[in-house]
Amino acid sequence: MSNTRTRVRRVGLAALAVSAALTLAACGGGSGGHDEHAAPAPTASAATTAGAHNAQDVAFAQGMIPHHRQALDMAALAAGRASSAQVKDLASRIQKAQDPEIMTMSGWLEAWGEDVPQADGSSMPGMDHSAHTGGHSAVPGMMGDEDMEKLEKASGKAFDTMFLTMMIEHHQGAVQMATTEKAKGQYGPAKAMAGDIVTAQNAEIQEMRKLLGQ
Repeated sequence: MSNTRTRVRRVGLAALAVSAALTLAACGGGSGGHDEHAAPAPTASAATTAGAHNAQDVAFAQGMIPHHRQALDMAALAAGRASSAQVKDLASRIQKAQDPEIMTMSGWLEAWGEDVPQADGSSMPGMDHSAHTGGHSAVPGMMGDEDMEKLEKASGKAFDTMFLTMMIEHHQGAVQMATTEKAKGQYGPAKAMAGDIVTAQNAEIQEMRKLLGQ
């Protein structure tokens, strides 16, 4: 009888040991598996949220890149043609601010699988360079080919006046585009850049009006 009880106890203890081992293994494996599979989830979720964008974000980047490029072209002319040190300084600041923004927006479009406008204007919505005679493109504030040719031929005080007048209109177009992005865009970094553009270019518009004596 005692032998039978001993065997029962041994079997029971053995069963408990096996059960405990399985429980620990399950807990250990479950914990490791949970960490391994659940840890990336917040990152993926955060990435999805950060990368969420809409058609307005795409339109903003695709329109602002060539808009900025033209501003850089206009600013580059100031070094050799402007007579005012203030105009040259403004042009330099425009170059320093807008060139990095072009690179940033190009990166967004590439990440989104969208077309990046080329320097010749291709892949740019609403742009038809064959129609650029003296009028403006579909992008607010953009100068036509004739406007740019006049600016290239000007020098001295005549250049200063023409540059400031054109750049005010150019900036107003950028502010209009950026304001739309702030209101209708979805991508956080694009909306933040739009806010910076509105603030900086409105300030420069006031600066240029003072230089023109307005």
